[in-house]
Amino acid sequence: MSEQYSDPKLKIFALNSNKPLAEKIAEAVGVKLGKTSVDRFSDGEIRINIEESIRGDEVYIIQSTSAPVNDNLMELLIMVDALRRASASTINIVIPYYGYARQDRKARSREPITAKLVANMIERAGATRIIALDLHAAQIQGFFDIPLDHLMGAPLLADHFIERGLDKDVVVVSPDHGGVTRARKLAEFLKAPIAIIDKRRPKANVAEVMNIIGEVKGKRCIMIDDMIDTAGTITLGAQALMDAGATEVYASCTHPVLSGPAIERIQNSPIKELIVTDSINLPDEKRIDKIKQISVGPLIGEAIRLIHENKPVSPLFNNRFSKEHE
Repeated sequence: MSEQYSDPKLKIFALNSNKPLAEKIAEAVGVKLGKTSVDRFSDGEIRINIEESIRGDEVYIIQSTSAPVNDNLMELLIMVDALRRASASTINIVIPYYGYARQDRKARSREPITAKLVANMIERAGATRIIALDLHAAQIQGFFDIPLDHLMGAPLLADHFIERGLDKDVVVVSPDHGGVTRARKLAEFLKAPIAIIDKRRPKANVAEVMNIIGEVKGKRCIMIDDMIDTAGTITLGAQALMDAGATEVYASCTHPVLSGPAIERIQNSPIKELIVTDSINLPDEKRIDKIKQISVGPLIGEAIRLIHENKPVSPLFNNRFSKEHE
């Protein structure tokens, strides 16, 4: 465990969505997880009890709003309310994975903007700060009227590829036009060019690859996305890259949603390895040999320490994480 943090007013609590990650974050900060219980009444209602005093404390709650998204979201809202009523000084919400993020705009008439609704609920419950990781849409930062620190997974992914020696003769590939900024960030760390897969999506969760913008023939390709859900986009993209003459295809993402046929598709695809973070806790049935998981615990832990000490977190955005902590 890291050296014990000296300020007893800094406290970290974990809810049910991702306790293994919460333990890693607490270890990186150098504190023990706070004592709390989260259970259910017989009718399914959530009951939360904070089992220690938090009066005047700076509290951080670790909770991804991943599946079951509505249960995890309600746990978070109830916990925030409990902390506010127990006189916490600040209530800082660490959301490694922000659910409903794909509903960030009105794409059709009479559609809700659910990502904004979720932001309203968290803020109204009493949160004073948000720490998020690789939001699906950057504009979600503006949905909150409280401070939001937006961490990025690209530095950690870059560390993995460089340490594995996979930064030579490589092209970073965005699976669609919307992910170009993310691909460019990883490419900067790897000192590599980028390519873009131009695809047409006939309907939700169905992607049709059209063509590849950029040179991938004879190259090792690394695809990057913020999340992989049903894995249709990433596996079709991998096949298109191999058809275009790529020698190897690796894939990476921050959020391994991996729902429906995702695991089977990845297993049967030409993807050599899929590198994901632990922003979402992977059950045993999704832990296949092709999937390698790296932890965002040290990154989020360092962000919490910097915020608590009123120091800038910008070095965590612009530098490889391992170089910052050599």
